[in-house]
Amino acid sequence: MDYRYMGKTGLRVSELCLGAMTFGREATEQESFNIMDHFVQAGGNFIDTADVYSLGLSEEIVGRWLKQRKRDDLVIATKVRFGMGSGPNDVGLSRKHIMAGVEASLRRLGTDYIDLYQVHAWDPKTPLEETLSTLNELVKRGWVRYIGASNFRGWQLQKAVDLSRQHGWEPFACLQPQYNLLCRATEYEILPVCVSEGIGVIPWSPLRGGWLSGKFHRGMDMPPEDSRVAQADAKGWSESWKNYNNEYTWKVLDALFAVAEEAGKTPAQTAINWLLQREGVTSPIIGARTIEQLESNLSASGWSLSVDQMNRLNEATELHVTYPYDSGANRQQRAGRE
Repeated sequence: MDYRYMGKTGLRVSELCLGAMTFGREATEQESFNIMDHFVQAGGNFIDTADVYSLGLSEEIVGRWLKQRKRDDLVIATKVRFGMGSGPNDVGLSRKHIMAGVEASLRRLGTDYIDLYQVHAWDPKTPLEETLSTLNELVKRGWVRYIGASNFRGWQLQKAVDLSRQHGWEPFACLQPQYNLLCRATEYEILPVCVSEGIGVIPWSPLRGGWLSGKFHRGMDMPPEDSRVAQADAKGWSESWKNYNNEYTWKVLDALFAVAEEAGKTPAQTAINWLLQREGVTSPIIGARTIEQLESNLSASGWSLSVDQMNRLNEATELHVTYPYDSGANRQQRAGRE
């Protein structure tokens, strides 16, 4: 597996990141250990979790596994923001919640430091200066090596960059957005900010909750019973059948299947490889409930789609947009500069 620099930092991470959201929920502790062992054997060094995943259990599982490993060989990422209790300060990005959150994550992970500490989403109730100055303090104390954000919009990310620069605070090293063949609006504002400011991008849901895994095809009446999508409607997850059972999705999947067959790869491997070749992307986050799923996803690296195959996937997944994102507006911005 190849390694890439995280944004403009000197930190090198594997080009695929292992997501630990399934640990303790869909994968038992022993299964999770086996998945992490296999990931490291394949050359992976980057594991992402969050305090809210199974209310801390995911972090605990990663922590117990870490005791068997050389800590400095690994890049461990976690997050803070969402509710971890019923108290009024058990949620958000206030100084109080962040300080409590990082101390609890350090205990659960059984480590002296967190390589990458990310705010899990924007907090409209807390001044951004309070959040950023607190994160800067965590780096100064040595509890955290790098900081990042997840699920920020373009203006929110740029505001954070500008405030950090103004005050001399530690800048965000990366952003974790949703980005995949069925979610390309990320390219309109978010990715340009990341590329312009040297911020790494570690996309979550590269297979859009299973829609790009190869399990779904045109003409299906219902999703497979054992799929995540089958549970999504009842649980209110965004990758639900009602949200994606439409002509746009089937057009994307038609193109994905055609390119995958031509490349001799699975649709899942093709979808992840497409991400690996997109500008600004550092390390897509792959999840797995089993070793078999992990092995399949790991095979997304080590090869490249052709220019023609990339173009066909880009054309099939292009969204209908209006000003200021349409082709006319793009020509205005490039006029006389190419």
